[in-house]
Amino acid sequence: MKTERQMLLKRLEELKGGGSDYLVKITAVDYIKYVEVVYILRDMEKNDDTLLEVDLDPSDLWVESAVHIYPAADWYEREMAEMFGIAIRGRKAGRLLLEKWDGKGYPLRKSFAWNAPYERID
Repeated sequence: MKTERQMLLKRLEELKGGGSDYLVKITAVDYIKYVEVVYILRDMEKNDDTLLEVDLDPSDLWVESAVHIYPAADWYEREMAEMFGIAIRGRKAGRLLLEKWDGKGYPLRKSFAWNAPYERID
């Protein structure tokens, strides 16, 4: 189900209160014209999954942190920030989670320059 960015946290709280108490995954998909953030939630009693999708303009990539609702969101939010360049409001940027790299671009974005020189940081 689609939701607007400004309604994201409210919708997540509603879904958690309605039984979707397990966060399976948060990820993103780059469609070039927009980036979609996808939250996969599971109701363990009903064995039912819910997909919550938020479309973002590529020039304004950010979502609010959901860690206070689903603590497991921590790792996924860090991954989205590092790999897609999606800012997570309400949290500090920490050290790189997955890669030590030069920080030029975001590897899971379609615009990432795969043939560009790469400088590993150790």
